[in-house]
Amino acid sequence: MPTRRKIKIDVHFTPSQLDELQLKDKNVVVIDVLRSSTTIAMALQNGAREIIPVADIESAVKISGSLFGEVVLRGGERNGKMIEGFNLGNSPGEYTGQAVRGKSIIFMTTNGTAAMVKGRYAKNLIVAGFVNLSTVVEFLCGLQSDIMIVCAGKEHRFCIEDSVCAGKIITKLTRELGNDVVIGDGSRAAVALDHAEGRSILKMLKSSDHGKYLTEIGFADDLKVCAQLDSIPVLPVLSGSVIRLSKESPKPSRQAKN
Repeated sequence: MPTRRKIKIDVHFTPSQLDELQLKDKNVVVIDVLRSSTTIAMALQNGAREIIPVADIESAVKISGSLFGEVVLRGGERNGKMIEGFNLGNSPGEYTGQAVRGKSIIFMTTNGTAAMVKGRYAKNLIVAGFVNLSTVVEFLCGLQSDIMIVCAGKEHRFCIEDSVCAGKIITKLTRELGNDVVIGDGSRAAVALDHAEGRSILKMLKSSDHGKYLTEIGFADDLKVCAQLDSIPVLPVLSGSVIRLSKESPKPSRQAKN
């Protein structure tokens, strides 16, 4: 009987040491719990046509200038706050059905979208957070192939919330796939962090550096949304330069919250 191929799971705690070539043709999961991953999932769940992640404000302005204004929004943040001239910030609650249904959203954030842009040549790139964790794991189990998890971090530095989310993903994958999984040091560290800090997601977010900062500037309610495990069961997938719902995701409801 042939030996089954082992599936290797690697974790990078920031994208700063990665370039596009290292992610090319890989199965990549990008995590930015606070808040890009959560906001993207919310927007797509509420009927947004697509999300176009960009690495900087200049790119957002350039791309939006070449598209039809009435069906295009600019969303995102710099240093946590909505960018002047943009339609939306980076609070998941802003991305209601009334605001985003049928729209293309050019999206720029301080940490998350830069990591997503780096992975544009990946074989598969999935956007993950606590809110869609089980949906992501189900998809990854079906790949039967190596996985690279990239935590967006905070301004090129480690952040605990993305790392705990990575640990939860790895723990669920190992439960599903058993001895077929091989994990490296980064993955082991993420799992250990999840065991230590992941029992109360909201408590962990509130005590994190970025969670404290968001609370200070008036976005404490966003932490509650970002902490809700499996509350938005969608699978955002980057194809080329655009993030859309995977066909494996549930269809957005016309009764999506306004």
